[in-house]
Parts: sequence; structure tokens; C-alpha cells
Amino acid sequence: MEKSKFHYAWIVVGAGTIGVMGALGLGRFGYTVILPAMRDGLGLTYGQLGLLGTGNLIGYLFFSLVGGFWASRYGTKIVTVLSLTLMTVSLMLTGLAGGFYGILAARIFTGVGSAGANVPIMGLASAWFSARRRGLAAGIMVSGSGLGVLVTGIFLPGVIKAYGADGWRWAWYVLAALSLVITLICMWLLKDTPAEKNLSPCGAEVTAPRPSPAKEQGGRAAAAPLDWGKVYKNPALWQLGLVYFAFGFSYIIYATFFSAHVIKAGNLTPAEAGRIWSLVGFVSLASGLIWGGVSDWIGRRAALVIVFCLHTLSFAIFAFATTVVGFYISALAFGISAWSIPSIVAAFSGDIAGARLAPAALGMVTVIFGIGQALAPYVAGKLADASGTFSYPFMLAAFIALAGAIGSLLLNKSEKNM
Repeated sequence: MEKSKFHYAWIVVGAGTIGVMGALGLGRFGYTVILPAMRDGLGLTYGQLGLLGTGNLIGYLFFSLVGGFWASRYGTKIVTVLSLTLMTVSLMLTGLAGGFYGILAARIFTGVGSAGANVPIMGLASAWFSARRRGLAAGIMVSGSGLGVLVTGIFLPGVIKAYGADGWRWAWYVLAALSLVITLICMWLLKDTPAEKNLSPCGAEVTAPRPSPAKEQGGRAAAAPLDWGKVYKNPALWQLGLVYFAFGFSYIIYATFFSAHVIKAGNLTPAEAGRIWSLVGFVSLASGLIWGGVSDWIGRRAALVIVFCLHTLSFAIFAFATTVVGFYISALAFGISAWSIPSIVAAFSGDIAGARLAPAALGMVTVIFGIGQALAPYVAGKLADASGTFSYPFMLAAFIALAGAIGSLLLNKSEKNM
């Protein structure tokens, strides 16, 4: 029986938030701030920079399905810690790389580590919380992305400036050091299930908790076989995956080329671009929490429609903005809803597939999401090279986000509280 008013689930949420900060906020979005200096240092084209972003997301795509499967089968903690360790090493190797292909290889492995940490961590919301609270929990954890954006936007421009021509390399070393600290925090605090702490899920009726599988039969797993058909043959999850694709394709264009566009179109310095990007991080800290909670209240579909409309507005404004005011308006519109879609999708996946299969379900829809992410940077980079402007890539992002809003209206109406 649970005797304490404070539930360990909130410790898991805190550690999960830090883990997401490392997996996405540092591993993926740190690239946005470093990109202009790395381009100058290595003489790369925007197409090559886009390909680096695509390489990172190919790694993410590859391991999203595997990471979710392994987390459901072997446990979230072990998969998360190993993945963050891989990401830490790959961030260091990105700074050490001597040219384009070395960085491409390192970015691919960073993507693998990001997926192997982020997907299982987000699945913990379904394991530790009842259906009526998991949207809020997932929303808090996904705010780790905003923390990462805030930290990288504020501090990395200073690191890059301080070390001159090699500043972009030192920026990667700083990210690697932060990632190591985050790995140790997750290794210490994360737990796979409430049963490990003799608890029931937070928000559920208090019942005698079942022993964790590892404690049964002398430490050997004795859980019932997993019905993978509930995931991979589920039409509702495939529909959700297509909507998630629209988010992956549209937002990654914005996140990858934000600083490059601000510097080019607005004639701003990297430090000024970093300050605007840090606004996205600061405002977005509450985005997942707010919209995850809203999705618990008004339903996942309605919340997705509203958020996609905000993204459409943000990307459309950014496509034509050439002044600081326009950049800030776009950043604000994106920031207030930035990481809400992953939190809603994570909760929705648990609604459909149930708590135990939630990591695998989230992994499957994340693969579809990842395809959009992998395609978009290369397509956007080639568009920018061909046109000489970022307006067309951001117009494309706005169109795809609008398609996501329309697709959200068509999602399966049955949301099961499992």
C-alpha cells in the first residue's frame, strides 16, 4: 500500500526530463546553434549541412523501433543508460572529426543514442501514471527538449566565440560533458515500473502491487508474453504515425535552419541568433506540460489540431520574416507549443496499446515520425541552395504542418483509458 503522499513517479518524471534534455535538447538541437560556425570552419554547403541533419535522423529512425522493442522486452533503464552513453561518445567524436564524412558518421550514432534514450523515457509516462494523468506526465518530460534549447542557445555562442576557429569543436565537447552528467543521473534515478518501489501507478486506485518480473522466480522474468499484434497491426497507431510524420518533417526544418536563416535574412550575429533561439527554449519549457494536460482534458485529437495550427502560423511567419520582430513572433508562436506533439503522441500511444506495450507503440509511430525528420533537412537544404533563400523551405514546413492539423481531425476517435 502507498503510505506517502509523494509518489516516486515524480522522481521518474524529473529524471526523465533530464534524460530528454540530453537525448534531444543537446544531441539534436545543439546542432542548430553550432551549424553556422561549423559551416564556416569546414566550408560546407547548406545541402551538406542538411545531409548531416538527415544522417542524425536516420540514426534516430533506425533505433526508434529497436529501442522501443528492447525497452518493452528488457526494461527502460538499461536501454536508456546505454543509449545515453553512446550519445556522449558520439558528441565528443563530432568535435574531433576532421571532415564531412567523419562528422556524418558521428551524427548518425548520435541519432541512434537519442532514439534509444528518448523513446523508452517517454514510454515511462504510461508505466508510472494512470491514463488520466499520463498526458501531463509526458508533457513535463518532453519539456527537457526546451531546457536543452535554452542551455545551448545561451551558452554555446559564447563557447564558439571564445575559442575562435575551433569554437565549434569546443561546443561539441561541452555538449559531451553535459551528456555524461545526464547519463549518470538517469542511471541513478530511473526505475522501470512502480512495482520496483512497491507502488501502484500514480493516479490509479491503490491496490496491492504485483511484484516486478525481475523479482519473480528467483529474479527470472515471468511476465506474460507480449502481444506485438496490438502494436504493429493496429490501424489507430498507423494513423497516429502519419500525423507524427507531419510534425517530424515540418518542425525539423525550423529547428535545423533557424539560426542560419536569422543570420542570413536578418543580418544578425550568431550571438543574436542564439538569443532568439533561446527564447524558443525558455517559452517551450511549459509547452509539453500545458498541452499534455490539455489533451487529458479535451482529448488528444483536439489538442493536436490546435498545436499544428500554431506551428503552421509560426513557420509561415518565419518564411517571410526579415526583422527581429518577425523572428521573435515566430519563435514565440512555436515555443508555446514546441514539444507538445511528442507528449500528446506518447500519451495517445499508451491510450491505444496499454502501459506495457507503450514503449513499443511509441517506437513504431516514432519510426514514421523519423522518416519525416530524415527527409526534411536534406530537402530543405537543397531548396535553400537552389533558391538562395530559406523562404521556400519554411513555406514547405508550414504546408506540411497544416496537413498535420487536417490529419489530426481524422484520427481514430476511440481513446481507451488503459
